[in-house]
Amino acid sequence: MKLRSRLALTAWSFSLALGIAGAQSSSPGQFQLEEATIDDVHAAMTAGALTCRELVQRYLDRIDAYDKKSPHLNTVQTINPRALELADELDASFASSGFVGPLHCIPVLLKDQVETSDLPTSYGSVLFEDFVPERDATIVLKMKSAGAIILAKTTMGEFASRYVGSAFGIIRNAYDPNRNPSGSSGGTGSGIAANFGMVGIGEDTGGSIRGPAAVNSLVGLRPTVPLVSRHGMMPATPATDTLGPMTRTVRDAAALLDVIVGYDENDALTAFAVGHVPDSYVSGLHEDGLRGVRIGVIREPMDDKTDPETDDYKKVLAVMDAAISDLRASGAEVVDPVVIPDMASLFERLENNNFETEQAVNAYLEEHTNAPVKTLQQILISGKVVPWRASSLIKAVGKTTSDAGYLQVLLAKEELTLGVIKMMADHELDAIVYATFDHQPSVIAADALTNPETEDTYGLGSNRALSPMTGFPALTVPAGFTTDALPVGLEFFGRPFTEAMLLNFAYAYEQATERRKPPPLTPPLASASP
Repeated sequence: MKLRSRLALTAWSFSLALGIAGAQSSSPGQFQLEEATIDDVHAAMTAGALTCRELVQRYLDRIDAYDKKSPHLNTVQTINPRALELADELDASFASSGFVGPLHCIPVLLKDQVETSDLPTSYGSVLFEDFVPERDATIVLKMKSAGAIILAKTTMGEFASRYVGSAFGIIRNAYDPNRNPSGSSGGTGSGIAANFGMVGIGEDTGGSIRGPAAVNSLVGLRPTVPLVSRHGMMPATPATDTLGPMTRTVRDAAALLDVIVGYDENDALTAFAVGHVPDSYVSGLHEDGLRGVRIGVIREPMDDKTDPETDDYKKVLAVMDAAISDLRASGAEVVDPVVIPDMASLFERLENNNFETEQAVNAYLEEHTNAPVKTLQQILISGKVVPWRASSLIKAVGKTTSDAGYLQVLLAKEELTLGVIKMMADHELDAIVYATFDHQPSVIAADALTNPETEDTYGLGSNRALSPMTGFPALTVPAGFTTDALPVGLEFFGRPFTEAMLLNFAYAYEQATERRKPPPLTPPLASASP
């Protein structure tokens, strides 16, 4: 662990030097907060143009101006009341001995599924709105050790599904508040898009990092399942649950990943990651990273409800076709299309895996002596869970991993995984790409909070299932906007533990295209310094 820390620090020092050399101009009074990166912040601090307190206060001002007021994105569950105090401590440390770590004074928006010992962890539910765990999650400890500030816990789909919760109401899309922000990490997604924090953490069981990233013009990485510890996170489906970065740039995603990866004795699955973690994900980023690589394109929809005849499908398709042309222009050899054998039938067999949920939730709650309830059944009997989530959770009650149906899930997963890696080998592919969603995000239904069968076409056209169903990594990067000014995500998919490669591909694409644009509804504050 000490060797890993030394390697990370060396990589951080190197990347910081590069970042300062290339960061935005930062003379006193000229730091531009909106769209700023980790390197920009550290360069400004080094130049004396910014203090940690100033940075944190300006993010707090933006949250106050836009989150609960127009456009009322509703991304923040709890603001850290000690944020400014922690900023002062970091300023004092910087004055005496420099940066404390690679995330020095980086304000983090943390999905409220992840435990914090000094802030409530609600899981999006009113049942837990006052629940303060007695421990920090492993990734929280790692981020704090690296100098980060947990600025706020973000709203999330209740118990990790969709974009509504009894603890807060409805999360809204930063680019169109009438539309859904995807889920369940929707608060982190809209919040980072609107520049309410520097970087964010999401959780992805079936697509909950990449969905909000795609519809909010962000970078979202779902890592290989064993790469990041889940200790201190309420589970949904342990076989596919994972945590990962949600950021505005690929470089920031790589910097955050550098901090949170690695073996954790409290999450035995992370032992599989030993030997698969590079010294630095940041140092592996290159502008010519796509030159000479082979990329396959999946055209077959992964959602059987996708409708290629609709106007909004065609709008997304136009953006995707342009993105694939950009891959070619950046030097990639594109194989278009590629086909996964029997993909649709395998997805159908895999999509209803709720055999793990009740056991996992009950075991997790038993770890907390101060939890307000101790079982999934008690959660449902309370009657406080929003109807749509309650109706889906109740289907997991009474099911276990000993059920015969679970064997069918495991067999289908093995068949799908083999089919994917064989197809990639047959075509000599380095990665696969596809649209994260084939359709634009739907309009929020008027009865989203009250109807257990809300007809809002939520998640229509989702292509997120391939990564969790195989356990392989996937990364969404901004591909541009439809003619309706709605973001589209291009998703890179690779073999296990190829995060460094996927980040490099995404970085090269990002640098060549610069598709990310901030939402116009949350502009710089008039009172802020330019």
